[in-house]
Amino acid sequence: MASKKKRTPNTGNDGWVVVAADSVTNPQNDNSDPAFVRLRNPSTDGASLYMLGGGDAQLFEVKAFEEDFHSWFIGQTVQRDGRLLFVTPMDPLYLILPYLIKSGREKFQPVAQVVMDEDFPACSRLLSCTRSLASLHHIADEKEVGSLKFHRYCPDRTMNWLKKKVERTVVVLKKTNISVGEGVKSTTFVRVKSESDEEDYLRYAHGLISEYISEDLSKALLKYLGLPELTSPKEMEPPSKKRKLSDKPVEAGEDYTKFNSADFARKPPKKMTAAQKTLAKVDKTGMKPMSSFFSPKVKAEKK
Repeated sequence: MASKKKRTPNTGNDGWVVVAADSVTNPQNDNSDPAFVRLRNPSTDGASLYMLGGGDAQLFEVKAFEEDFHSWFIGQTVQRDGRLLFVTPMDPLYLILPYLIKSGREKFQPVAQVVMDEDFPACSRLLSCTRSLASLHHIADEKEVGSLKFHRYCPDRTMNWLKKKVERTVVVLKKTNISVGEGVKSTTFVRVKSESDEEDYLRYAHGLISEYISEDLSKALLKYLGLPELTSPKEMEPPSKKRKLSDKPVEAGEDYTKFNSADFARKPPKKMTAAQKTLAKVDKTGMKPMSSFFSPKVKAEKK
């Protein structure tokens, strides 16, 4: 479903285009609107934009597909922001994991005291996601005292959890018949080899999962999978990393909250200089392009 979210109630062309499932904008169990939040990216450790929907019950990843100087025609209006945002479900454990790793293995702690961040205060909302508390045993040891639960980071559980993520991704890749490995031309994504072996699928799936974990954890997972490091790892990267158009998580600046506010104001387009305005008014009819003066002359054939 493609939906247009308005940033202001009075300006028809101030908005952006979002591709998302119906469950994102029309949750069954909650009437609250989804909200964009600024959270720490588990791979880059920087700020990225995510979405929480269904009363914080589900986390969504936000990626932008964009080109410069593009617009949308929506009804009778022109949408100046030419980006296309993709909103897809994401496992909140990926974002919780770095906080557990940072807390160490010395002692059990309440997870609410672990998932805290002065730079990203919205991280505490991750614990409200349906899958969060129920899935912590995949990456942490648990201890229950009375009605309270305490957790401690567990590397073995984490590696096993990530390995299962890779294996499930391999199953999907095979079912969808996606070409992987060295038999794929990076420019056209056309297979030039009859079939990929299991290692190709594992490396490709590992590359996809590595987009959601730190570099150190990615290397540890590669070793856990029994795969040696490649001399030129870029040759095995998923095609998504080689695309001209970015589909990486949207980086969230300090003004990210403007996506949720009603008083969002777009920046005015850049003004043309006086010379540019003068040049634009010149009648170019009959003029030759500059490149024609540098084209090689065609030699006349001898008869």
